[in-house]
Amino acid sequence: MNLQLADMHRLAQRILIVVVLFVVAVGVMLVVRSRAARVESVGPRPSSADLVIKEVRLEEEESSGVRWQLIADQALIYDNEGRTALRKPNIRVLERDRSWTVVGEEGDLYQDSKDVEIRRNVVLTSDDGLRIETTVLRWQAHDKRLWTDVPVRIFRDGTVIDGKGLDVQMDEETTTVQGRVHATFPGRKNR
Repeated sequence: MNLQLADMHRLAQRILIVVVLFVVAVGVMLVVRSRAARVESVGPRPSSADLVIKEVRLEEEESSGVRWQLIADQALIYDNEGRTALRKPNIRVLERDRSWTVVGEEGDLYQDSKDVEIRRNVVLTSDDGLRIETTVLRWQAHDKRLWTDVPVRIFRDGTVIDGKGLDVQMDEETTTVQGRVHATFPGRKNR
């Protein structure tokens, strides 16, 4: 009987050791996994903007009869910078004899100067068939200047023009495609 009691005591110790090792292994595994686990965001990153507005729509008419509309999915207003960051901006300019639309993925509107910069997948279209594609397009309100210093592609009536930049002076009614320019004109069919 002594032998059986001693054997049972050793068996109980071995079971206890196995259980303790199992608990330690599980604990170590949980700690390692919790430190390596990715934390997923449950919402948008907090913004340092003074004011956040969803579904923005602004309209203004200038004394010259030009109207413009700004529509954006979201506006983040930074008062100290005098800047409003725009998400998915859509700007429509209505002149007496034509209209323009500019869209992009993001942009900035500067409150004091009313200058605008649109970025990422920027497309300008006009109702007379002009289309301009670039990655950045800027508007300087005071000078009535539309410009970019990055590659630009212009389409109109089958003509395609590629350049390294663009400068449009609205008051002077001049447009300059900058850098090395490549133009493709549609071919004429013989009749």
